[in-house]
Amino acid sequence: MLHDVQPVAKRTAKNSVFLDLFQNKSYLLKLYKTLHPEDTTATEDSLTDVTIENVLTDNLYNDLGFIVGNKLMILVEAQSTWTMNILVRVLLYMAQSYNEYFQRTNQNYYNSKKVKMPKPELYVIYTGNKGKKPDRISLSQEFFEGAEIDIEVKAKVIYESDTDDIINQYIIFCKVFNEQTAQYGMTSKAVAETIRICKDRNVLREYLLEREKEVVSIMMSLFDEEQIMKSFIKSERYEAVQESARETAARMIKKGKMSLEEIADYLPALSLEELRELEAEIMQMA
Repeated sequence: MLHDVQPVAKRTAKNSVFLDLFQNKSYLLKLYKTLHPEDTTATEDSLTDVTIENVLTDNLYNDLGFIVGNKLMILVEAQSTWTMNILVRVLLYMAQSYNEYFQRTNQNYYNSKKVKMPKPELYVIYTGNKGKKPDRISLSQEFFEGAEIDIEVKAKVIYESDTDDIINQYIIFCKVFNEQTAQYGMTSKAVAETIRICKDRNVLREYLLEREKEVVSIMMSLFDEEQIMKSFIKSERYEAVQESARETAARMIKKGKMSLEEIADYLPALSLEELRELEAEIMQMA
């Protein structure tokens, strides 16, 4: 088991590797120049990180936003499970980004004066295999059969390529990680092997050398999040089974045709003691 190998990382390690990597201005600039190689004037100082902090939940949302000049760049990471719901994430993230932008720039969109808005550029970074998936996706095409709608969202999808840019290195890092967890499970060995292999292949090597301890902590925290979610789902299912068994047992007790021992044999989800307590509750209500 995971916790037998290494203690779980601190719960404060909420950032994903995706966000931790690109919150570093030097890597963020490399990302921007990958998307806009023609812009030779951009510098680290010209980038403004506007990533929305996820303060309401503990879930990891790999959504990144930054402003360069008159462009609002939004990148949403899609893991190996492909879903067109990513377009809804992009739409909501963009709306929230603009709302926060107007607040930061002291612009009131209720006034008659037209506000100034950076031009949006929307990207999805997909870390799975491309297959026959499209290079561009559209809200109207995917959700409204191509009908003309009053709001449209289009995003360019970035897949693994044969380039050596920072985005492709991140995608390869994710694929190596998936390979290692398939071999070693959700363990610290999978994390260590991912980092070792990527450094050997010169994939995010500089970042991993600088931030290895933090990356290990982030990834171990990710394992912890997944285990918590699995436990939650298991708990929800257990409670549903228990509630259904109590309802069935209550009907059987009211009919009085079976003893509590016979009901216990019929409904193993409830103990004899629980059935006695339920019977007492029913007798009080009668």
